Amino acid sequence: MYRSLEACLLDLERHGHLVRVREEVDPELEMAAIHLRVHEAGGPALLFENVKGTRYRAVSNLFGTRERSRFIFRRTWEAAQRVIALRNDPVRALREPLRHAGAALAALNALPRRVRHAASAFEEIAVADLPHLKFWPKDGGAFITLPQVYTEDPDKPGPMHANLGMYRVQLDGNEYVPGREIGLHYQIHRGIGIHQHKAARRGEPLKVSIFVGGPPAHTLAAVMPLPEGLSELLFAGLLAGRRFRYGYDADGHFISADADFVITGEIRPGETKPEGPFGDHLGYYSLVHPFPVMHVRRVYAKRNAIWPFTVVGRPPQEDTVFGELVHELTGEAVRQEIPGVKEVHAVDAAGVHPLLLAIGSERYTPYAELRRPMELLTIANRILGTGQLSLAKYLFIAAEEDRPLSTRRIEAFFGWVLERIDLRRDIHFQTNTTIDTLDYSGTGLHEGSKVVFAACGPKRRSLCTEVPAALRELGEFGGARLAMPGVVVLEGPAFTGYGKAERQMRGLTDALAARGPLDECPLIVIVDDSGFAAASLRNFLWVTFTRSNPSHDIYGVNAGYAWKHWGCDNVIIDARSKPHHAPPLEPDPAVEKRIDRLFARGGSLAGIL
Repeated sequence: MYRSLEACLLDLERHGHLVRVREEVDPELEMAAIHLRVHEAGGPALLFENVKGTRYRAVSNLFGTRERSRFIFRRTWEAAQRVIALRNDPVRALREPLRHAGAALAALNALPRRVRHAASAFEEIAVADLPHLKFWPKDGGAFITLPQVYTEDPDKPGPMHANLGMYRVQLDGNEYVPGREIGLHYQIHRGIGIHQHKAARRGEPLKVSIFVGGPPAHTLAAVMPLPEGLSELLFAGLLAGRRFRYGYDADGHFISADADFVITGEIRPGETKPEGPFGDHLGYYSLVHPFPVMHVRRVYAKRNAIWPFTVVGRPPQEDTVFGELVHELTGEAVRQEIPGVKEVHAVDAAGVHPLLLAIGSERYTPYAELRRPMELLTIANRILGTGQLSLAKYLFIAAEEDRPLSTRRIEAFFGWVLERIDLRRDIHFQTNTTIDTLDYSGTGLHEGSKVVFAACGPKRRSLCTEVPAALRELGEFGGARLAMPGVVVLEGPAFTGYGKAERQMRGLTDALAARGPLDECPLIVIVDDSGFAAASLRNFLWVTFTRSNPSHDIYGVNAGYAWKHWGCDNVIIDARSKPHHAPPLEPDPAVEKRIDRLFARGGSLAGIL
């Protein structure tokens, strides 16, 4: 139970989970590069004691491994799990009131606590005094990557109906007035967006408070998709083992009494400014777009405050561990919300939102000879209409039947689906719909398509375990490699436009149709570099599902329509890079060379990799 971020760091250091970086480090690219190198090696948390341009220390990789995260919350984890489970299924409390009385008491003891003069523990500083971290070479400025952004519902003020979310914050750059304006990146369906909409309808500015630091439980609370009616502040208190302490400053802004830093301000109705670019968690930059601008009122810092940060990029990164923690805490929630679902896995290697794998029940067709996806399609529609799952582009869903099935064993799950799917019946498209704002594979900002691949019933085919002869010597499509059983990647010429791509795909599908049945290879993926895509499952998932838009990039051998339903003999996904895609994230070689000094003999990080 930590009262502060520093208390947590001292505990980690005592147990060998933290290393201090004594040398001066540059917040422009250097600190991010150091973090990425240490995180990739599964290394410790890093406390930067000498950050150029600021008097404040900074910490990263705090949640870098699941082992370290569980260590941080070792005393409070089970109590938080019990409360969430009870909130997901309140009937359990009625059935077994004595067994669940402890969870109810824990929730009651974690209610937010108002304290007098919350702002008096801080000194007032300026935006310029904060650490200004730039993470990737093409970022539009400095960003806060672990903020806790607090807003209250204008119709129901107070902390119990408030929203605490993690939305990236741009501190400088673009058209922001230095020290007086910062950018907030979020979508209108998020809690803060709903509050902003209500305030704008009243013609009022929305008060916003941004907290950085404080007990680690407060950071995790900001990313939790909690059950309806369970406050993030209450959850923060549960996981911290200490009530969330708060107050209001003289301007009426909410203050977290235990945060290391607080930035207060307002969002005015209808006002936006360009935000970005930003190296994001899909492994590409999110580009410049108009997002709400926050007018800064005050900036506060504790004495000896510590600035926590993370670096996002092509997964897996530190936010992957966040996802694992969220899944562990709320794994049963999706079953409660969507009847018939056993599990849903948002695949991290594919950027989380582009690809979902799911297992559901299939009870609509009781007779073996009629086994085909029916209930699965109902479940699929529920999945694609639920919270952030609605941002997905690809959903592969199967019914568990003759043997245990797990979405976490990704290659085995794909194999099970591809062995059973009827490619003329079991592919279902949704076009002209919404996708993730950070995904630039679609037709516009958060515009694209979705596809469901559903499978149940007996095995229909055996999958190839080497590249079939029919997939060799195909003219401009070469370099055939097996990505996994039943899946082959082909290297194609550079993509120059959809008109030419359709002609190329027509030539390819005609050539394959002429070579006869190719049932053992149901999925073919066209890529820029087949060697890279086939080198690992991680590479295959990232390339295939972040670089394709189902409606525009799926083709088929002997494809056709029957009563407006599309089907084929073999699916082809064109996952080549397109001109409208955002550029991938690439480190700066000069920075990589510069940070070698910390890992050399005598450096703070010597010997930790």
